[in-house]
Amino acid sequence: MTRVVEAEQQVQADTAQRLRQVVGHLTRLLRPVDASLAADLTPTRTAVLLNTVRNGRARLADVAEQEGLHPTLLSRTLAALAGDGLVERFPDPDDRRVAWVAPTPAGRRLAQRIRARRTAVLQEALSGLSDSERHRIEAALPALERLAERVHGNMT
Repeated sequence: MTRVVEAEQQVQADTAQRLRQVVGHLTRLLRPVDASLAADLTPTRTAVLLNTVRNGRARLADVAEQEGLHPTLLSRTLAALAGDGLVERFPDPDDRRVAWVAPTPAGRRLAQRIRARRTAVLQEALSGLSDSERHRIEAALPALERLAERVHGNMT
């Protein structure tokens, strides 16, 4: 391999590591927002609730796959969310082996509040950046969206 190729690969590895770190850090910083809206809403419960609201009625197996959760953990998570009146579980009328989940109106309202609060936190943080920094972030969004699609495609 030439030095140029090796150098480019190192830059890509460094970029991937920095991106992973900043995305992880932002995710951790936004978690208290969720907890302030519902005391027992763990990160896993939040992710499952938001997934269910985003995708609507879904098979439990699909939610487990999308969230990378073991079926047992998903079952406990959904039991807690159902107990709080945020989702409902129901069997498939044609196949008793299949179970479905759907958000309730209360689940939709809570998900909307979580998203609105997260957006407000990020909007406030963005307002503290320079115009140049905000424009660079805006310009990077389409590439980040394509990156997320590629990562999703590589994981499925």
